[in-house]
Amino acid sequence: MTVSSPPLPLLRAHALTKSYGERVAVRAASFDLWPGEVLAVVGESGSGKSTLLNLLAGRIRPDDGSVSFRLRDGTALDVHAAPEAQRRLLARTDWGFVHQDAAQGLRMDVSAGANIGERLMGLGERHYGRLRATAAEWLARVEIDPARLDDPPRTFSGGMRQRLQIARNLVTQPRLVFMDEPTSGLDVSVQARLLDLLRQLTAQLDLAVVIVTHDLAVARLLTQRMVVMLRGEIIESGLTDQVLEDPQHAYTQLLVSSVLQA
Repeated sequence: MTVSSPPLPLLRAHALTKSYGERVAVRAASFDLWPGEVLAVVGESGSGKSTLLNLLAGRIRPDDGSVSFRLRDGTALDVHAAPEAQRRLLARTDWGFVHQDAAQGLRMDVSAGANIGERLMGLGERHYGRLRATAAEWLARVEIDPARLDDPPRTFSGGMRQRLQIARNLVTQPRLVFMDEPTSGLDVSVQARLLDLLRQLTAQLDLAVVIVTHDLAVARLLTQRMVVMLRGEIIESGLTDQVLEDPQHAYTQLLVSSVLQA
């Protein structure tokens, strides 16, 4: 009888540490992310959430520790030891990165269609008709009228820009997407619409996601698991509902109670 191998994590962070001068931004952060899992990283401003996200995405180098990503052929890639060209290819194929400010993740003065098609062109697609058709399809999927295909993002509202940034990231069918406060700064009704869209897309595409947020309602709605950070350290982790309903660390208890009292 053949014994199947145990499942392997898609992303593994081991003892990640990053300091800026005497300030430790992230200290010995370790966790696994599984295929199709949506993980929240929560904590107050300055807790190290965004630094951790950028370490995971290979955007900044750790002082210590490692990040490994399981490629489609099953091999594990040491992200920070990989050549720059390989990291760039990974960033535009198997990974996505959704910025808090959509303007950082879009080319604001070229068309919406070109923003989406650019990632496909990076993979070698050159057929103009197919590029436009795929871009129009993705606009529709993120609830933007395909008639806006030739309009630049600077003419879009904040919520539309964020949805366009999501389409730009997902068009190459990545397996992992990093999100940095994607709903921050949006009106409540726009936030709700974006969250509903994200929940649908992550389920439909079986996406693994690491999402940084200070909003526990976002974490509850979108994620299966959560890590809580304080002063650069992961102080608690577990299933999202479990952490929110029965927080163990005093800081997490304070974080949850402050939301309930708001």
